[in-house]
Amino acid sequence: MNLHRNGRRALVLALVVVVGMAFRVSWNALRDIANAIGADHTAATLYPFVVDGLMALALVAALVLVGNDRRFALRVLGTYTGASLVLNYVHGLVPALHGATVDWGRLADWDPANWALVLLATSLPVGSIYFGSDLVAKVLHHQPAPIPEPIPAPVVNAEESTETAMKRSTADLPVSTPAPVPLGFLKSTLPLKPIPAIGSAPVNSIGSTPKRVVAATSTRPRAATGRVPEAGRSPQPRRTQTQLLDEARTATANLPDAKVTAEGIRRSIRTSPANARMLRDTILAERAGTAGVTP
Repeated sequence: MNLHRNGRRALVLALVVVVGMAFRVSWNALRDIANAIGADHTAATLYPFVVDGLMALALVAALVLVGNDRRFALRVLGTYTGASLVLNYVHGLVPALHGATVDWGRLADWDPANWALVLLATSLPVGSIYFGSDLVAKVLHHQPAPIPEPIPAPVVNAEESTETAMKRSTADLPVSTPAPVPLGFLKSTLPLKPIPAIGSAPVNSIGSTPKRVVAATSTRPRAATGRVPEAGRSPQPRRTQTQLLDEARTATANLPDAKVTAEGIRRSIRTSPANARMLRDTILAERAGTAGVTP
C-alpha cells in the first residue's frame, strides 16, 4: 500500500515538474506576443498566466465535473490549447518578435492573417475571464453523486425455514378447500349395454338369420369414453373414518402437539385435506382431554 501511494506521489510530482518547464517555454513566446499587440511590461508578464493558467483550470474542472459540464470544460481546454499553440507557432516564425523590434500590432505580413492573429491574441484575456468564471461556478455548484450503501444480506436459518415449510398446510388457509365429490354422483344412472366381442354374431330381435359383424379398421386412435372398467380402478378399498383415525394416531404417536398438522397427516396416510383437518382436530382434542384428566 505504501509503495503504491509513494508511486502515485512521485508521478504527480513529475507531472508538475514537466508542466512547469513547458509553461516556462510557452511563457517566453506569449510574453513577446503580448508586447507586440501593445501590452506594457506588467501586462506582458501576466499574459502567459491568462492563457496557460486557464488551461490548467479547465483540466482540473474536467476531472471534477460530469456530463455536459465536463464536456464544456474539455472544449475550453481544447480551445485554449489550440490558441496557445498558434501563438507559439507565430512566435517561432517571426524572429523579430524575439527582440521586440516588430512594428506594434504586426504579427504577420499578410493583412488578413495579421488581423486574425491580433484578434486571437487580444480576445484570449476576455475569454479567460468569462470561461474561467463559468468553470469555477460549475465546480462550486457541483454535487457528487452519493455512494449507495451496501444492502446487508438477510440471515436465514436453514433449519427454521425448513420447519416452517413443513408446518405450513393448505388445510390451515382461511379459505377451506371444497369437499370431495361423492363417488355416487359420478356413476351414470342409465344402464349400459354390454359390448359384444369382436367377431361374434349379434342376435337379431326379429329372429332373422344372424349376420357376421366384421370390425372396421381405423388409423385414428379411439378416445376413451364411458365409465372406467373395474380392471382400471385402484385396488385400494375405501377406508372408514375409524380406520383413518387409527392410522393417523399411529403416524402422530411420537410427535408433539405443535407438529401435528393437517398437511403432515395428509401426507402420512394419503387422505384428502378435509379428512386430514378432521383427523388433526380429533387427535388434538383427544390429547387435550387426556392431559386434562388428573390421575
